[in-house]
Amino acid sequence: MNRSATHIVTEFVLLGFPGCSEIQIFLFSLFVVIYVLTLLGNGAIICAVRWDPRLHTPMYFLLGNFAFLEIWYVSSTVPNMLANILSRTKTISFSGCFLQFYFFFSLGTTECLFLAIMAYDRYLAICRPLHYPTVMTGHLCGTLVSLCWLIGFLGYPIPIFFISQLPFCGPNVIDHFLCDMDPLMALSCAPAPITEFIFYTQSSLVLFFTIMYILRSYILLLRAVFRVPSAAGQKKAFSTCGSHLAVVSLFYGTVMVMYVSPTHGIPTLMQKILTLAYSTMTPLFNPLIYSLRNKDMKLALRSVLFRIRISQKS
Repeated sequence: MNRSATHIVTEFVLLGFPGCSEIQIFLFSLFVVIYVLTLLGNGAIICAVRWDPRLHTPMYFLLGNFAFLEIWYVSSTVPNMLANILSRTKTISFSGCFLQFYFFFSLGTTECLFLAIMAYDRYLAICRPLHYPTVMTGHLCGTLVSLCWLIGFLGYPIPIFFISQLPFCGPNVIDHFLCDMDPLMALSCAPAPITEFIFYTQSSLVLFFTIMYILRSYILLLRAVFRVPSAAGQKKAFSTCGSHLAVVSLFYGTVMVMYVSPTHGIPTLMQKILTLAYSTMTPLFNPLIYSLRNKDMKLALRSVLFRIRISQKS
């Protein structure tokens, strides 16, 4: 079917979160605070990694890039959500909707790959400490980070392009705060089981292989930790990996519920809350998790704040 002949939908309506004007003002204020704190927290980590020579190691290089990714990930949804709350029409253009759809899934895929690489880094550091400096070189780190971005952004253009070519000729109301797969497919006038199957298979494979690799890395890592004779050594190893494991649990726990388990039985409001948890709350909590549990990062952040105060006084 020719999309140009049947496509009469030029924009979509994102309903967002329901509620009266007072609730909308409260939600707007809450999301503004969350967004600003997310930018400041992840920006501080980037500055700390960039400016503090003690953090010029593979682990912190990955962490700095991960913080940069989180800024873009939260920016793919929150600014439009804030504009949507203030808008009376709550509309988003057809192209704008699919651009958000593309960036949201590409950045989410990149995040999964980053978490897997960070698990590999921790595995090498604890299970292969003698080989770590020669294996996890700056060149390898740069290559792995580049591959994360390339795979994340080259995996979805074709399936999302085919979804955008489907005929959208009926209702244009999306009961969500962003353009997601299920709401868009529900609005299509023609079924596309093959495109839908390819998209969900691709997303599920990314989630499955990355989480399985992370779990395998941590099983091997825990075995190595329990072989450490001293309690102090075990505590240091756990503190090094605890932050990453907390982030993995927070991100994958909510993503698995949304994209692996069937969502038809989950209420729409709960789907919005789950999406909000991994797309907005995870980037907010990451700086807190990594800084509160990491002595070197706390010292580096204090150094960053000290530099800012000195520059303001001068």
